[in-house]
Amino acid sequence: MRIGVVTFPGSLDDRDALTAVATCGAEGIPLWHADPDLRGVDAVILPGGFSYGDYLRAGAIAHRARVMEAVAAFAEDGGPVLGICNGFQILCEARLLPGALLRNQALRFVCRPAGVTVERSTPWTRAVEVGSTHRLPVKHGEGRYHADAETLDRIEAAGQVVFRYAPGHNPNGSARDIAGVSNEAGNVVGLMPHPEHAVDPQLSGGTGGRPVFDSVRQVVAV
Repeated sequence: MRIGVVTFPGSLDDRDALTAVATCGAEGIPLWHADPDLRGVDAVILPGGFSYGDYLRAGAIAHRARVMEAVAAFAEDGGPVLGICNGFQILCEARLLPGALLRNQALRFVCRPAGVTVERSTPWTRAVEVGSTHRLPVKHGEGRYHADAETLDRIEAAGQVVFRYAPGHNPNGSARDIAGVSNEAGNVVGLMPHPEHAVDPQLSGGTGGRPVFDSVRQVVAV
């Protein structure tokens, strides 16, 4: 299985994502923001970082990068796409996911582990028991999930909330403790916590993120 990881100018977790992909038994394919296509990969990850320096808004420039045309077409065809942190912000700016990410409620950058509960089975959570809670690192200054009340009600009713911060673990003031959402089809998922930093038991992040990568590997292998 080949999983593409897109690097934008300012990405900083792209190498970590490629390492996580390899740790979980898939082949990581580096992709560049100016690439016209996705080189035949089976899934795509938009990693964390500060694409284009987060000028204007986080993800506001990156979502216009040339590779995003290929990512949008891939998503439209049902391909699995995952946005982590800045990647989540980019997917929201591209309108591939509902809502937006605003500055943290306390106006401070947060960097700490958080309990995150999985609420929906998707290609990126298929190997995870729905309702289970995992410890994942968070590190961001603009991670407060926001949408108007009508949109929040709609995505809740449609089951598009994939990850929710456990009680007492919301690090940024996200609406309804939402940590990650999907599109209606479920193949495009974004989340602010970092599963790619939690795949190696010898590192401090633990292994709470490994099921995310195991899930998509299992789905594509079917």
